[in-house]
Amino acid sequence: MSGSLSSGGEMTNAQLIQQMALLRWLGSDTDEDRRMLAVVTGLQVGRELLNRITGQDQVDAYKRECILGISQFLRENPRASQATINTEVEKRVLVFAARVKALETAPLF
Repeated sequence: MSGSLSSGGEMTNAQLIQQMALLRWLGSDTDEDRRMLAVVTGLQVGRELLNRITGQDQVDAYKRECILGISQFLRENPRASQATINTEVEKRVLVFAARVKALETAPLF
């Protein structure tokens, strides 16, 4: 989960926590609430930077796509031979591996 909006347009958990801290600070304007907002914002920025550097969010998305694709193939081909299944799984895993490898040269931002 990155800092962007989820697919439905709602806030991520990190965004909600940040907005709650901002609302609290805006209502009180105390140094303690300002520090809490700074910490929450810093954590969110740090997490987003780590995700961009490691590409873990994208790797997880590719993994989900690979698994779902294999599942869909199995549902659509219930009588496929073991050799056909092995070929399809190998093909999809190779695509997954190539996509992950491509992340190594992708720009961070």
